[in-house]
Amino acid sequence: WTRRRNHAQSPRGRATGFPTVLVMARRMRFAEVFEAGDAWLADCSAHPDLVREAWGMEALAPIASGRRWLAAQMPLLTAMQVLPRLREEDRGPVLADPGVDKAWWLVPLAAADELADLRTVFVRAPGWPLACPPTGWQACGRLWLSRPDGSGRLTDPVLLGAALGPGGSRLSTEASR
Repeated sequence: WTRRRNHAQSPRGRATGFPTVLVMARRMRFAEVFEAGDAWLADCSAHPDLVREAWGMEALAPIASGRRWLAAQMPLLTAMQVLPRLREEDRGPVLADPGVDKAWWLVPLAAADELADLRTVFVRAPGWPLACPPTGWQACGRLWLSRPDGSGRLTDPVLLGAALGPGGSRLSTEASR
């Protein structure tokens, strides 16, 4: 008989070297973050119960913009280039759909004017439904590049505009006339 330590296993069945208790505690923290993000996102809807019901069926839940945030839409490649230019603490939720090559940044309600002169950004009007998966996993090809964490943090439109580059993505004054 040999005494074996109780170690957690990776998804491939290999021992991680960490005691099971530590791995479970880490998973609980992730679960708590996902639950907080899901709760915040569902509460952004006029019908949070319907949002949770859709997620329970592993479907996307349509959440109308305009109640707590607007959706700033851009090409997925552009969003992927901008992500590392913003510090994590300056970034709000970012949803991506590789199938349609789009990403949506959740921005404050007053962001439309600030982002109006950006070529690659289209701010959706209040009431536009954004089909969202839960924060912990992808659904129907959509996934969170930066997940809602329950804090209500949104991406500052000034920082988003600056991250898009020095004038390269902004319309010139003459071009906007």
